[in-house]
Amino acid sequence: MSTYQPETYGESVAGLYDDWYADYDASMIDMLAELTRDGRALELGIGTGRVALPLVARGVEVHGIDASPKMVERLRAKPGGAQIPVTFGDFADVAVVGDFDLVFIVFNTFFALLTQAEQVRCFRNVAAHLKLGGVFVIEAFVPDMRRFDRSGTTNQPTRITEDTVELDVSQHDAATQRVNSQKLVLTNGQVRLYPIQIRYAWLAELDLMAQLAGLRLRERWSGWRREPFNAQSGKHVSIYERTVNER
Repeated sequence: MSTYQPETYGESVAGLYDDWYADYDASMIDMLAELTRDGRALELGIGTGRVALPLVARGVEVHGIDASPKMVERLRAKPGGAQIPVTFGDFADVAVVGDFDLVFIVFNTFFALLTQAEQVRCFRNVAAHLKLGGVFVIEAFVPDMRRFDRSGTTNQPTRITEDTVELDVSQHDAATQRVNSQKLVLTNGQVRLYPIQIRYAWLAELDLMAQLAGLRLRERWSGWRREPFNAQSGKHVSIYERTVNER
């Protein structure tokens, strides 16, 4: 997967993404709309508009960044999608004009930035586009090394029907915190591969990135319904706040 680029995942799954991930937690939309404070929101990795469009329906002004033209094409084909301003590029650079009350990135998409340096740069650029009192929201999984065997691999079937088998195959590099994966879909003798690469980050690491960017952790939940975060939590919703003027 040496040719893997920021747009690779989106370009490969754009036609299937909405089928694979049709549902979303309505509580997510409630919290994000509340955090926008009747202002402007920016979604990093806006994709097909799975979150942006419900937010727009709630009256939120949403802007987006994405690296995949095919994903954004799907967004623009949906009712209201063509009216959402989208900037193409690597969201680590947050190459947009203006300030926002809310910048958010959900569904583990922050981990699509494949180096610590890119992740740090993302935090800094987000902070530069947040209004005073604005927040940066990250939803991501809590790393769990138990899912990998001693060789650093995992093979997990995710769907089995009479004519289809879906299998997730991953290889973990603990030194770089990188996971290289392929989703295999076997249908009627055909095999399709959908690659994805991530670099996960520990919670303390994320908090330090925020601190370096002039942000501080305001709240952390284990879900969008504000469930308490604890040692058993499998994911987190972290809310970082800009409280000082660093400009």
